[in-house]
Amino acid sequence: MPVVHAAQPAAGPTPQAIDAAVRATIERYKLPGIAVGVIEDGKIVYARGHGETVAGSGDPVTTKTLFKIASNSKAMTGAVLARLVQQGKLRWDDPVIKHLPQFAMHDPWVTQHMTVSDLLVHNSGLPEGGGDLMLWPEPNLFSRDDIVRGLRHIKPAYGFRAGYAYDNLLYVVAGEVAAAAGGASFEELVRRELFEPLGLSGCRVGEFSLADAGSVAQPHTRIGDRNEAMRRDGAVVPMIASAPAGGIRCGLDDMLAWANNWLVPTDAQKQWLGEAQRAEMWKARTPMPISGQRKRWDKTHYYAYAYGFRVADVDGAWTVSHTGTLGGMYSMMMLVPDRKSGFVFMINGDGSNARTVLGQVLLKLFTAPEKSLGVTGYADDIAKPASPDATATRKPPLPDVAKRTPVAPAQLSGWLGTWRDPWFGEVRLCDVDGAVEWRSAKSPKMHGRVGELDGRYLVHWDDPSVDLDAFVAFSAGSSGPRMRMAKIDPDGDFSSDYEDLDFVRVGGCD
Repeated sequence: MPVVHAAQPAAGPTPQAIDAAVRATIERYKLPGIAVGVIEDGKIVYARGHGETVAGSGDPVTTKTLFKIASNSKAMTGAVLARLVQQGKLRWDDPVIKHLPQFAMHDPWVTQHMTVSDLLVHNSGLPEGGGDLMLWPEPNLFSRDDIVRGLRHIKPAYGFRAGYAYDNLLYVVAGEVAAAAGGASFEELVRRELFEPLGLSGCRVGEFSLADAGSVAQPHTRIGDRNEAMRRDGAVVPMIASAPAGGIRCGLDDMLAWANNWLVPTDAQKQWLGEAQRAEMWKARTPMPISGQRKRWDKTHYYAYAYGFRVADVDGAWTVSHTGTLGGMYSMMMLVPDRKSGFVFMINGDGSNARTVLGQVLLKLFTAPEKSLGVTGYADDIAKPASPDATATRKPPLPDVAKRTPVAPAQLSGWLGTWRDPWFGEVRLCDVDGAVEWRSAKSPKMHGRVGELDGRYLVHWDDPSVDLDAFVAFSAGSSGPRMRMAKIDPDGDFSSDYEDLDFVRVGGCD
């Protein structure tokens, strides 16, 4: 009789193949530093740092170097809540107001019906990135109480539970729910309920001394042909309001331990979080749009948000993942649970495309190595210009900010003064040294001079770490002078949510 052989899964990735992909990505995108770890069948087969914590410093990235993991923090926030649910201190279907009576959304009905679960799955009706100017740029003076109070003033962009739009503020609210139910600050809960039991001793949340933290990567931006450090840490890294949404820092060793807790939990880790809550964490809850690129590269048929994770099929394999993006820092954690495999990497430079490409190459090593385009193939695919017949979707060129001309205070004399938005607070539009300055009271980095460009007023930020310049428009409303804003690049980072601001003038410049 003929011998029938069972189909075998793809061979695991070799350290040589991983290292080649990492080095090719570094070279293609000129990254200042990266830490990469790969797990195959529950075992770490690659863990290595490349490059420097600060470009030109000679200080190497290691597997212990701290990176901002940005929105990979969301799964940790979800896990803290899952722990509290397991302990009987709250329920996923508890109304948020049970734990935070002061919580309110724009619609009173939504306020009454929003649950703890709703806070984590991006279906609230908030506009994409709504209210993120209360979180970034950092540092700023917005507290978590300010964020909870401000939410009621942000108008919805779609119906409650009627779609998907990524937000950060409700993760901050989730952190406050955890604090109320757990009887300790969010930071203390993360240390007590997550870092300590899982042995993530290198991770940091809240205030810490830079000198005591060991190796710490600093974010970079690309200027010409060089990497330049930006938004560098001071001697004391402060507690930040955004921690539940994106403010945790970890090194590669700890991120691999965090990943393996999900892939091959020990008996102790199964006690830490049992099967029931692990299943809740990975349950698909809000369908997400599937891009043409994802369909083309991965043959993806479903894509959904869970509690701090994204779940999708890739080449027929089930994946659980998330990414992190925070001003010069990019990260990815990708798990292939049925293979007990996955990877984590963190970049301290302009790494949007690098993350996409490296993530794709590493994932294909598990799901379909024979179909991989390699670093060069995926990078070239991303870089392809739009086809000549794609005029309907081609973006017009962005205005050249260098061509702006100064605006004299006399030119805007009818609009100078103190302005207030109900959630962002006060800004001053005033004569400073013969120029018109826009300055926020609670976001100290947000100050700049008003100029004129192509017949429109433009705020050009003095601090280059504030991502996007903004157009400003004035009108005479029934309740007094109004000021609205818009990103100079309509497709720019959604966290620069100027379009959600609606200022009313409340006083003068004196």
